[in-house]
Amino acid sequence: MRVRLLFFARARELAGVGETEVEVASHATAAVVLKQVLETWPALEEVSGRCVLAVNQEYLEDMARILKEGDEVAVLPPVSGG
Repeated sequence: MRVRLLFFARARELAGVGETEVEVASHATAAVVLKQVLETWPALEEVSGRCVLAVNQEYLEDMARILKEGDEVAVLPPVSGG
C-alpha cells in the first residue's frame, strides 16, 4: 500500500524532499514505516530521536498504530529559534 510522507523543518533539509509517497506492506505499523523512512533517508537519524509523527494531522501516540492506504504521515522535528 502507499502512504504519503511529509517532512518539515530540519527533517525536510535532511531528506532533501518536502513530501513523497512510499510503498509499505499492508497493515504496516507506524514503527515499521519509520524504520523504512530511516533506511531510505539515513541522514534523518540526526533528528529521529526527537521527532514527533502525525498521522492524518493527528499527533501519533502509539507507534503500533496500523496505517491504511493513503494515510499521510508527517515527520515533525522539534522547533527551535526565536
